[in-house]
Amino acid sequence: MGLYDVNLLGVFLAAIASIIIGAFWYSPMGFGKAWMKLSGMTEKDMKKGKQKGMAKSYFIQFIGSLVIAYVLAIFVSSLSIQGAMQTGFWIWFGFIAATSLGVVLWEGKSWGLYLINAVYNLVSIEVMSLILVSI
Repeated sequence: MGLYDVNLLGVFLAAIASIIIGAFWYSPMGFGKAWMKLSGMTEKDMKKGKQKGMAKSYFIQFIGSLVIAYVLAIFVSSLSIQGAMQTGFWIWFGFIAATSLGVVLWEGKSWGLYLINAVYNLVSIEVMSLILVSI
């Protein structure tokens, strides 16, 4: 598959799904309170962030999600659902989970914070993979 032979609607929908998952994952209904505590963030910090405006941050995150979805599509688009899910897992395991260890080893962050972030990325990539092979 060439770099330009991807379903752009699938890429767009996968990126939207990633943003929705992240919005829930890091909300108080998901792991937001634990993430805040483990990140050293306070309610005051969160309010300051909201006052500054979140639109720019969400836009930049969406661009990042589009990039991930596009590259992921290159790998999974021609696979079965099972193959896409396996490929998504190995991409996560080999690139995201492994490289994210640096936040624990070198930045002094907790394993709990690592797990919240790493599992979010796993869920996001798996859902994106499913969307990309289903559309």
